[in-house]
Amino acid sequence: MIKRLLIGTAAGALTASLASAAFAQATNTELEQVIVTAQRREQSAQDVGVALSVISGEQLVARSVATVNQLQYATPSLEITPQFGSGQPSFRLRGVGFDDYASNNSSTVGVSVDEVAYPIQAQTQGLLFDIARVEVLRGPQGTLYGRNTTGGAINFITNRPTTTQAAGITAEYDSHDHFKAEGYVSGPIGDALQGRLAFVTDQGGAWQKNRTTGEKLGDKDSTSVRGQLAWQPSDKLDFLLSAHYGRDKSEPTGLYLFNPLSYNSALPTIPADTDRKATGWGGSSAFADLTGIATNAKPFHDTDSSGVSLRAHGGNDAVDVVSITSYERLHRKEYNDWDASAYAYAGTYFDTDAKVFSQEVRASSKAEGPLQWLVGAYYSRETLDEAFYSDFYQSLLFDTRTSYNQKVRSGSLFGQVEYALNDKLKLIGGLRGEDEKRNQDDFVTAGVFAPGAPPTNFSPTADKSLHNKTLTGKLGLEYRPVDGVLLYASASKGTKSGGFTSYNVGDASAVDGFRPETLWAYETGFKSSFADNTVQLNGSVFYYDYKDQQVQSAIYDINNGPIGAIVNAQKSHIYGGELELTWRPAPGLRIGQSLGYKTGKFDKYTNDLDIAASTAAGHAVYVDRTGAKVGFPPLSYGGDVSYGWSLGDYQLEAEGNYAFHDETKPLLLGSRYNVDSYWLANASITLTPSTGPWALTLFGRNVFNEKYDLTRNFFLPYIDIAAPGEPATWGVRASLKY
Repeated sequence: MIKRLLIGTAAGALTASLASAAFAQATNTELEQVIVTAQRREQSAQDVGVALSVISGEQLVARSVATVNQLQYATPSLEITPQFGSGQPSFRLRGVGFDDYASNNSSTVGVSVDEVAYPIQAQTQGLLFDIARVEVLRGPQGTLYGRNTTGGAINFITNRPTTTQAAGITAEYDSHDHFKAEGYVSGPIGDALQGRLAFVTDQGGAWQKNRTTGEKLGDKDSTSVRGQLAWQPSDKLDFLLSAHYGRDKSEPTGLYLFNPLSYNSALPTIPADTDRKATGWGGSSAFADLTGIATNAKPFHDTDSSGVSLRAHGGNDAVDVVSITSYERLHRKEYNDWDASAYAYAGTYFDTDAKVFSQEVRASSKAEGPLQWLVGAYYSRETLDEAFYSDFYQSLLFDTRTSYNQKVRSGSLFGQVEYALNDKLKLIGGLRGEDEKRNQDDFVTAGVFAPGAPPTNFSPTADKSLHNKTLTGKLGLEYRPVDGVLLYASASKGTKSGGFTSYNVGDASAVDGFRPETLWAYETGFKSSFADNTVQLNGSVFYYDYKDQQVQSAIYDINNGPIGAIVNAQKSHIYGGELELTWRPAPGLRIGQSLGYKTGKFDKYTNDLDIAASTAAGHAVYVDRTGAKVGFPPLSYGGDVSYGWSLGDYQLEAEGNYAFHDETKPLLLGSRYNVDSYWLANASITLTPSTGPWALTLFGRNVFNEKYDLTRNFFLPYIDIAAPGEPATWGVRASLKY
């Protein structure tokens, strides 16, 4: 008999005690059947004919995944890189990604929390807490979702209010003086009304030092809270109201110099750092006048995020209807030093105010039968007011302020039909149409040439607009040759919106918007359960045909020379595959393994600007990148092993997990900025009573103290900076639930 594990549905969350969960694992070898909502209805993950990884909330904790960026170590073919170590992430799934440190362009990978999309990538940087599970879908999504993506989707599902009283708290402390606590209370409030309140706070943990003063950098200071009310006025109607608030005043990870810093010959050279824990910061008086940030201020975050959503669900015996209304707000202030020194070469400051309203309505079939369908409509409105400041006072001899207002209106209709020809064969078809208008107004870059001097506009204020109309779709086939085996194949089309380069450009009118990118994805795979349901083995292979891929490059402006810009590479392709294994060979023993491989080339890319040659020639000189590899890590590998056993009146569980991140060779930057491959390993041992609500865990993260970088880059040429990963840390965690 297959066990059914329903995690975090609208009906309620799994609230079994830690002790009973450990006991069940120690006495059974059968794998649970995890129920997901990846296709907008409850299904076993093994019955969903798409490449899909599911990680439970307990697994996120065990694998030390506390933020969305760390999810790359728990699922294959996913990379999430902080741009210059900042709070602006870059998502890449199966090699499909987009590098941009500005906030105004959409990601290739859609991220949502409880079906509410987060279209601005900086929205995703809060803490993960009270999570039931996360579903990572690889490949274009759109015929079942309001927003279209080319890379895939990451869906977080939080724990829901429960019909019985429950509460819990978890606290941990580690060797970097980092303290984290989270908790929840949940249960009935009245007839047909339940509530849940959850919180998390993250404090301390600095492990870097200023190379000159010895001052520490990296302390966390972040707190978030989420409240939910679930109301079921009848057996055919229910509502879920959710609200959240977060405040982050943490210090970011500092950068270090991996080559000597000698940009300005009038200033002493700073040697390359030999210790990744070393960093530096400092700014100019002109930058202080422009931003209000003191010249000796440490890098900081000062971010407020909040949101509210209402999910209404109703229908009859034949049709389900769901409405999701949401409003999200982000106010982000972030100061970074991208020259990692006391010099005013490349300091940066973001002041971002973002608001997103969205409305989704969908209807789907409910009755059993060979025909299943879903149709929906989606509307969103984004408003982004952003100012971006750069401190070039000792490098380019001026400071800059770039500001703009951007509005995005998007509407779409989507639908999917599934028809079972018999009990073995199913056909799938879907379509999605989208109309998006993107307007960027009052774009201007101004420069300051002396402390206290008024800003001077480098060019007239520019207004730009893009209108994207797209039609995408999917055709698929599912076949079940025997019980426990699903074979699937699909061809789908995805698009990512066009947008605007929004850096410190001298002449905004010189940088045109870039076009939407289009991806045709061809995929086949299998899902299997065998050996009395003690083994699950899933695999997939894919081929992506890319048109107008959006890549970082530059253009040449006759008045200003080379200007960094996002351009469209004419044609490229990516192919690869994944394998995922879950195995319980003996009572109490669980083994998980995942492997991903991908590679790709530009079939035609003739418009990559050669910056050095263009500067020397005084006009645009292009490099033909046709045949060059698309720069991303080809191999990802990860796994986890856990074993639980009885020890008198107690249960003991030992767990270890590991991940391999392959070398990154960025095409535009060159080999100087290659990021070496690295391994990470974590371990823990947990003690729980056989009948009791508490657990005590000793843990280690990066237990072999691997020295590695998350990214290497430059903001100005030859200011070679890297964002380091955290060294080994050891700690203790205590949990209490009832």
